[in-house]
Amino acid sequence: EQAEELGQIGWIPAAGGFLLGVAFLLALDTFLPHLHPEEDQPEGIQTSWKRTTLLVSAVTLHNIPEGMSVGLLFAMAAQASGAAADAYLGMAFALALGMGLQNFPEGAAVSLPLAREGMSRTKAFAMGSLSGIVEPIFGIAVVLVSGWITPFMPWMLAFAAGAMIYVVVEELIPEAHLGEHSNVGTLGVIAGFVLMMVLDVALG
Repeated sequence: EQAEELGQIGWIPAAGGFLLGVAFLLALDTFLPHLHPEEDQPEGIQTSWKRTTLLVSAVTLHNIPEGMSVGLLFAMAAQASGAAADAYLGMAFALALGMGLQNFPEGAAVSLPLAREGMSRTKAFAMGSLSGIVEPIFGIAVVLVSGWITPFMPWMLAFAAGAMIYVVVEELIPEAHLGEHSNVGTLGVIAGFVLMMVLDVALG
């Protein structure tokens, strides 16, 4: 809809931006050294980074599109007026709250393996907390440059969506189904969708 308001063909930025977001995360996943929890072999190019650094970089990598998405919605709320501004602001708050809630288990997924690696509890907790610092950084960065990227905003929104879908399909859903309790992973996905739907309707 926003693309058409800007005189663009609606489906082109929707599909093109989505695929660019997937390609961006695929490239980072391919080249940036990182290690997923419960795995022994790091992914990306070979590096001398410590195992703990690789663990943190895995989660940090996936937090980038989350911060961009929140920043984009706040930027759109600032640029819109009237009911549209209220709608974007509601969506932005809903997404920020949802991202904040999922950062608790995500931070734990960093802290607990680091503690098992021998890091002190305090330092492991700090590293888990700091792994999410890229979210506000990228969110604020997008807001700051939003004035220059207004014509590309539909592309940027679709880009962030594609990047996040890549993370969910490539990383989160497969990991949620490892082990004996795969039903818990499925129910977790459903609960997340329901929570975000409720937040979107209630705050939008």
